Amino acid sequence: MNYTPLHKVRIVTAAALFDGHDAAINIMRRLLQSKGAEIIHLGHNRSVAEIVECAIEEDVQGIAITSYQGGHLEFFKYMKDLLDENGCGHIRIFGGGGGTILPQEIHELQQYGITRIYSPDDGRRMGLEGMIEDVVKQCDFPLNGNPAHFKGELKLGEWKDIRKIARAISNAENGIHTSISERANTAPVVGITGTGGAGKSSVTDELVRRYLNSFNDKTIAVISVDPSKKKTGGALLGDRIRMNAIAGPRCYMRSLATRDSDKALSSHVQEALDICKDAGYDLIILESAGVGQSDASILDHVDMSIYVMTPEYGAASQLEKINMLDYADLVVLSACDTALGKMSGDGILGLSRSFTTAGIPSVMVSLWAISDDSTAYLMEHFYQRLHETSQNMTDI
Repeated sequence: MNYTPLHKVRIVTAAALFDGHDAAINIMRRLLQSKGAEIIHLGHNRSVAEIVECAIEEDVQGIAITSYQGGHLEFFKYMKDLLDENGCGHIRIFGGGGGTILPQEIHELQQYGITRIYSPDDGRRMGLEGMIEDVVKQCDFPLNGNPAHFKGELKLGEWKDIRKIARAISNAENGIHTSISERANTAPVVGITGTGGAGKSSVTDELVRRYLNSFNDKTIAVISVDPSKKKTGGALLGDRIRMNAIAGPRCYMRSLATRDSDKALSSHVQEALDICKDAGYDLIILESAGVGQSDASILDHVDMSIYVMTPEYGAASQLEKINMLDYADLVVLSACDTALGKMSGDGILGLSRSFTTAGIPSVMVSLWAISDDSTAYLMEHFYQRLHETSQNMTDI
């Protein structure tokens, strides 16, 4: 069994609401990735509304859900209804729940329009890889098309038609140019980059939350990039696991895989940013994949940049090797609630001096921990830099 998809397959994976059993879905999404699929993983305890909103924003071919908590009839049927109501009935739904979903319930769900519910008998007959290949095969269809073909009102309460935005970005990834222009827009683009695991998504989530809470009439878009596997072409697009503030009508998020690119960004990032500008978003955040010391590719696409790192960067001389520190408008030392707690007062002072010694006196360094004081400090300087950036854009 070695099926190779003809198209780029994108699938949302999650465990159902009130279901803390994520071992099964983690195994499934890893196998799907190994088959070349791009997986937008939501983790466990996810509602139908969250999953459907994600699937539409990400313009996926399929949704794969594990459900071991009961309530699966209502859960899967509501998911199908919500997709159909929003003109996205083409998105296929797959599920499994071991022995908790009875054979007659499987029949009822599949008659209702659920693509497939896998049973323990299917596992014995098809094997784990066989079930995974079946999902990939049934999701192997193109998503190209005119965004204007989406008809009817969007029922999710979104301020913008996320179906058209998502499809325009998919077209761009597939080499097809489409326009959804609503009005001329020069929205500022904020780039967030840094090493893998430094906390970029957590910082992004906090910026989104505070921005939306501060400005009730503003909208925001997030373009998030994660690396593709060179060996299989698959990708784990997992930034949504850390994003708690994006599930709202004024925020749009799209995850991109680097695909054949060997950089921290997809080659279609600029097109995605332009589409979000055309859609009229007031602020756009671009989050890169994890980068090394030399990478500064995000600067070509943004008006303001934030570099996220942890205090455990090694000797002070290592700071002189990080290319982004010469350009970043704001440097965020993340995970400081843990790291700084182990430091003495002299250690924290030495940390600050390291940046000055490395020749970075003009960059505002924020020691960020998950607390109101430190986050307020971060936001103060973020808004200050954002205001300066917007003023410069207006002057041009």
